[in-house]
This record gives sequence, structure tokens and C-alpha cells, in this order.
Amino acid sequence: MLAISVSKFTNPDIILSSTPANTPKFSLFSPACPPIFSKFPSCPHPITHSHKKTLTLAFSQSFEAEEELPSTEDEWLEKLPEKNKPLYSHSLPCIEAWLRSLGFHQSSDDRAVWLVEKHDWHAQLSLDMTDLYIRYLKNGPGNLEKDIERRFSYALSREDIENAILGGP
Repeated sequence: MLAISVSKFTNPDIILSSTPANTPKFSLFSPACPPIFSKFPSCPHPITHSHKKTLTLAFSQSFEAEEELPSTEDEWLEKLPEKNKPLYSHSLPCIEAWLRSLGFHQSSDDRAVWLVEKHDWHAQLSLDMTDLYIRYLKNGPGNLEKDIERRFSYALSREDIENAILGGP
């Protein structure tokens, strides 16, 4: 376990210190009265400089032990789970690599939005917190009277979502 130890901090009432490995990951020790109440006479223990707060930060692994992450698109595609696995079992970099392999490109305005232009339709895909949305755009090729939006749960398999999306409007 790695702990950060700092003896001085910009606020003289706060001290950062290291602790043994068996302590909680994050802990904050402070006097009985919160600082906001120290101005009130009814508070039995006003905060003084003799009462210090101690903030302890600990990390479960050292920075040197961090795992090497794939750096190329092909490496992320190789890490894709089986195509019949639910999309929620895929990491975000794997999903992004998968979308690129399908011809999508990421929007420069919103990293959760992906765009694709097929010869007979255009679409905008959004990665939401709970679902994946695809909106087939009427201003693209094809004869859509209005935008058509579909929603897919991340519980569906990557294969099912891919077939549904690429099937078009």
C-alpha cells in the first residue's frame, strides 16, 4: 500500500500524514465541533490551533505497479469480450474501438456522441449512463420524414446491438 505523507499544508489546521497499511483508505479526524460552529458560544470546544485535523490518504497499489494499457486501436479490439457478451461487460476503450471499427467517429463537441455516414443513411449514436441511443437523421441520404431514435440496453449483446444499428432505420 502506498501512503502520501505531507507535514505542512496551506491551512495550518489541516495535517496530512501517512498511516500503517491496515488503516482505512480515507479518513478525516477533526475536533468535536465542526469549523462552522466554532464561532458560536454554545459550542463547547471551539477550534484552536491546538486542535488539528488529520487527513489520511492511502492507495492500494504503487504508481510503479500500474498495468500497461493497450495503446493502439487493434490492441483494444483484441481485448473485446466475446460478441455474445452484454455490452456492459466491455470497457469504454473497447467500446470506442468497436465503434470505430464499424465506421463511427467521435464528435469533437461531446465525447459520448458518435457519428456515422453510410451510403443510405446517417446516424448519431449516444452513449448514455443507462442505455445506448441511435438516431437516424432525416437530413442524411434516404427518405426519412423525421429523425428515428432507438434505445438499446447495455444488457444486450454487442452482436445484437451491432446488427440492430447497422440494419439502419
